[in-house]
Amino acid sequence: MRTLPLDRVYQFIEPGPVVLLTTRYRDRANVMAMSWHMMVDFEPPQLACIVSDANESFVPLRKTRECVIAIPPAGLARTVVDIGNCSGRDVDKFARFGLDTKPARRVAAPLLPACIANLECRVIETRLVNAFCLFVLEVLQAWVEPRLRGEKTLHHQGYGRFVLDGDVVRVPSRKP
Repeated sequence: MRTLPLDRVYQFIEPGPVVLLTTRYRDRANVMAMSWHMMVDFEPPQLACIVSDANESFVPLRKTRECVIAIPPAGLARTVVDIGNCSGRDVDKFARFGLDTKPARRVAAPLLPACIANLECRVIETRLVNAFCLFVLEVLQAWVEPRLRGEKTLHHQGYGRFVLDGDVVRVPSRKP
């Protein structure tokens, strides 16, 4: 075995697919790419995500306490990377990347119909925001795009490298 540089640990503990997080604050929508998220609970569905306080989406998320988490298909890889490589401070990402939106039912942030699924979320816990920029979200409404069923998702491994979700392996287990 060899030592692994600590700044590369995350490449082995990648939590799930790259997602797009949308917000709306003061009549201005924004979208960011995000890999730092995890499920916290199942009923009701809750997830935690890290949105850096240096990110343009941080203030809208903190102020409005709501967002949409959209899961893009692998076919949007170039757009997802481009979204992540620019700031909403400088550009309207929806216009620049030709992102269609649709109004959400329960939150002001827009849905992204080109994505496999969209999760309308509200912030339910902020005690770790100051220390870790970690928000806990509850999913209020979930949408799936049937035309994209079976599409692969992107999983970030760092430094411009992604893998696609792969084969499904079924191993019987006891149900709770």
